[in-house]
Amino acid sequence: MTGAALWVTSRTLRQRLCLSFGAGVIAALGLAPFDLPLLALAGFAGFALLLIDPDGLKRAFWIGLAGGTGYFALSLHWIVEPFFVDPWRHGWMAPFALILMAAGLALFWGVAASLAVRLTQPGLLRPLIWALALVLVEMLRASIFTGFPWAHPGHIWIGSPLMGLAAWIGPHGLTALTLLLAAGIAGAVWSRPVIGAVPVAVLGAVFGAASLIQPAPAADENAPVIRLIQPNAPQHLKWLPEMIPVFFRRSLELTASEPQLADPPQLVIWPETSLPALLRNSEPWREAIGQAAGVARVVVGGQRVQDGTVRNSLFLLDQDGAFVATYDKHHLVPFGEYIPLTAMARSIGLRGLAEAAGPGYAPGQGPELLDLGELGRAFPMICYETIFPSYIRQVERPDWLLQITNDAWFGEFSGPFQHLELAQLRAVEQGLPLLRAANTGVSAVIDARGQVLSSLPLGEEGALDLRLPPPLPATVYARTGDWPIWVLLLGLSLCVTLADRRVRH
Repeated sequence: MTGAALWVTSRTLRQRLCLSFGAGVIAALGLAPFDLPLLALAGFAGFALLLIDPDGLKRAFWIGLAGGTGYFALSLHWIVEPFFVDPWRHGWMAPFALILMAAGLALFWGVAASLAVRLTQPGLLRPLIWALALVLVEMLRASIFTGFPWAHPGHIWIGSPLMGLAAWIGPHGLTALTLLLAAGIAGAVWSRPVIGAVPVAVLGAVFGAASLIQPAPAADENAPVIRLIQPNAPQHLKWLPEMIPVFFRRSLELTASEPQLADPPQLVIWPETSLPALLRNSEPWREAIGQAAGVARVVVGGQRVQDGTVRNSLFLLDQDGAFVATYDKHHLVPFGEYIPLTAMARSIGLRGLAEAAGPGYAPGQGPELLDLGELGRAFPMICYETIFPSYIRQVERPDWLLQITNDAWFGEFSGPFQHLELAQLRAVEQGLPLLRAANTGVSAVIDARGQVLSSLPLGEEGALDLRLPPPLPATVYARTGDWPIWVLLLGLSLCVTLADRRVRH
């Protein structure tokens, strides 16, 4: 046992809880806007180190809960931003939202820590069981209660060479890699530093292999030109009656501006909820959009009423502004676009932050493709839907991915940048380019390797013309999804359990 290990074992439970909280905070520094993955890896290793020796499920649970709370409190602190768009109405909820979100998600980490202690004796095998258990509960977190696959440990590698591995192993594979490396480092610190050469060597080898991934091919010089519109309408001003025509006119001027490339745009993409009126009342607005776009068709976010319920929708307009096709957002934001247990929530005065009318938005039918003729088939996603990797595999393989969003809800520090990085990860996983129009930014063109080719800065208005990047062949992850990770978890869990039994004998 090393000196560092002896120091850890001499800490009281209260001290360990503080250390665990701090390790979680350090681990969150791997996410945007900090993007410090190696420091985050050290944070995860420190968290695992605290779990090697304690006995008792209750102690382990509290250590896990403390670490998870620190991690999610920092990584998801942007969750308070929507409550300050209308502070007199919703501001009082902000601290409760952050505390409940961080502590609620940390329960998963507490369960993983308890499992590790329950299944193994104190020692070097425990961090491995902890890593496998945390991967399992993170996969569970991504799917139950409508799912929230945001701020997974594997997301710390977005933007690094390791991001390319998502084409083979997906987001949960990156999480497994992260936590197993952290477990190896924790074991090295506990036993003898020389063992630390193993995870360091593995990390170096993985980085080297990922660095060999070839960049995506450049867009053909004859590829269609697409224009992204970023009007930069702050959320607290967006729907003021006197500001609606200001932002709409700004979008029209950006749409009608001179081409930035040799060819004019064939498609113009406006952000989420850019149409100032419900679809049934929007003809004058759509005609103005058609006149500004000229020969280009336009994708615009808006709202429509169907069967007495409001939908958050994406509309495809032709050159005259006439309605051609629609896609309704099917995965809505809980407590934002709708309130679970609506009747009960309304009885105590709770309403969704982004509710348009009545009891909030109603979901669409599900994932679908948008046929754009010569521009191929796009897979449309509205805002929050981009964080879910499985939906793309529920339809025929598209030619490219399309996201419209309004990240003005999420402030200017971390939320919009984390959302952008998740869009990058979707592009890598599928081997498909992704075009993203965001109200206040960051609007971006992302190639099939997840690299941002061009973007508009956060908080600035502008238009961006770029040729549509080409897709790559279907990736391993696009063909298999997460089932190889389930097999890996089962196999590793069996091996570690058998090894632990042998140690006990």
